[in-house]
Amino acid sequence: MGTSANHEFEIAKTEQEWKATLTPEQFHVLRKHGTERPGSSPLDKVYDRGTYACAACGTPLFTSETKFNSRTGWPSFYAPLEGAIETTTDRSLFMTRVEVHCSKCGGHLGHVFEDGPAPTGQRYCMNGVSLEFVPEKSSD
Repeated sequence: MGTSANHEFEIAKTEQEWKATLTPEQFHVLRKHGTERPGSSPLDKVYDRGTYACAACGTPLFTSETKFNSRTGWPSFYAPLEGAIETTTDRSLFMTRVEVHCSKCGGHLGHVFEDGPAPTGQRYCMNGVSLEFVPEKSSD
């Protein structure tokens, strides 16, 4: 289960190993390409300074500087960290979308759309359950 679109990922685990380390909802979204209910993630309303990492492997994916309120019910960003994500074509649900994966473990994060704000015009619409927020440490 360490591959997606014929690609080997640096972090590869069996389905049983993923089930042992993820919650059932995380497993459904990250490993089975599921989607959480809109508005169900507390991360949608988090605007503190910090980094959003992959809940499966801890890879930093997005920073709070690129987060915006898309009013979709999912945490949204206009740009990922360089090299943090990979994309594939998703033709499920009778439409074509661009699916976003963690570049280290291949976990399904969400989709990217071309209706985001400047400067990129992109909206990375992520499942909150696939992310972990790491607050920025204060420099007190």
